[in-house]
Amino acid sequence: MISVLEKEITFRYLKTRKKDGFLNVISIFSFIGISLGVAVLIIVMSVMNGFRNELIDKIVGFNAHVIVDPYEKEIDQSKLNDNNLQLISNDLIFSSNGEAVLLNKDFTKGIILRGYKKDDFLKLQIINNKNFVGDKSNLTGNKISIGKELSFSLNLKIGDKVSVMSSTGVETIIGNLPKQQTFIVNSIFDSGFSEFDHNVAFINLDYLEDFFNFDESSRNLEVYLKNPSDIENSKNIVQSIFKDHFIYTWSDMNSSLFSALKVERNVMFIILSLIIIVAAFNIISGLTILVKNKTREIAILKSIGVLNKSITKIFFLVGVIIGSSATLFGIILGVTFSIYIENVRTLLSSIFNISLFPEEIYFLSKMPSEINFFSIFIISISSIIITIIVSIFPAIKASKLDPVKSLKYE
Repeated sequence: MISVLEKEITFRYLKTRKKDGFLNVISIFSFIGISLGVAVLIIVMSVMNGFRNELIDKIVGFNAHVIVDPYEKEIDQSKLNDNNLQLISNDLIFSSNGEAVLLNKDFTKGIILRGYKKDDFLKLQIINNKNFVGDKSNLTGNKISIGKELSFSLNLKIGDKVSVMSSTGVETIIGNLPKQQTFIVNSIFDSGFSEFDHNVAFINLDYLEDFFNFDESSRNLEVYLKNPSDIENSKNIVQSIFKDHFIYTWSDMNSSLFSALKVERNVMFIILSLIIIVAAFNIISGLTILVKNKTREIAILKSIGVLNKSITKIFFLVGVIIGSSATLFGIILGVTFSIYIENVRTLLSSIFNISLFPEEIYFLSKMPSEINFFSIFIISISSIIITIIVSIFPAIKASKLDPVKSLKYE
């Protein structure tokens, strides 16, 4: 417990006095340093979380959430009615894909062809965004839907014809020759990822199977989940239903990318935490000078019977109050900045006439930010713990002062 005397003396030491000018400067810099450290950490973590979630939204927008690969055994369609599968999924779509070479005048490009039934193609998220151009309901015959980046590279427009060479061959009297077909571009999609737009195209499933000499038993099952973020649990449920097939998810296909983001976020947290640690060391300096300046008062307090533990509490509380109030101010500053970070980016871009966070590099139209209250809690606790640790030494040093020696030299 903290006594009334301890509270009074603590708040008295926190008040500004002219003769403590240098001490006040140190305290102010400690406060500002910790506040900025906490605010910067919150802002960086919010932007990293926002970027990760935006990335996930884009990836799940053009990839199936869970894919069931049949290997050599055909997928049992009766299992599609499984209650657990129905509970976690929005759509179940059969698809197939193959590698091909796209030919256009003097340009050749290796691409991946994905095949869907006409009605299933309409269910894809990538087809139903505002950037899709063309007829989305006519993926039949030799119609093909290509990415925006591929259309730019090959200078293709809707209605243009393009030749595609299959990786499988046709037996002729002169040997095995690659199968080649002419496709008509009937739509152009924009996923927001240049790699995907440049390397993937969609055609009708039946036409794809004929083009690559596939049969229906090789079709994959694409599972689109109600909650794509709960990917591990959903993968286990799908695996329990389709035990004889290979199951992989959007997370598995992009594991290296998300591992890199996780490492980067953790490293940023560690590096930026050093700002708080450096600022907290100012508290040690401030409290040490405060103890030096209050030597006579400490001696008087001890002379009238104030216990050592009370002296320790007083100086400990001074450090903790400075650190805690700075942490609280930093939280308010960081959260406010995170909420309005896009407005700040727009303002700075207009003032300095530069492009901050350019869309063509990051594939995002605005600065992403998502406030994670658990991250704020961890940052706050870390800041307060650092403050507590650095406040202990000066407080103990103050309690160990000898009142006789202190008064002798005053």
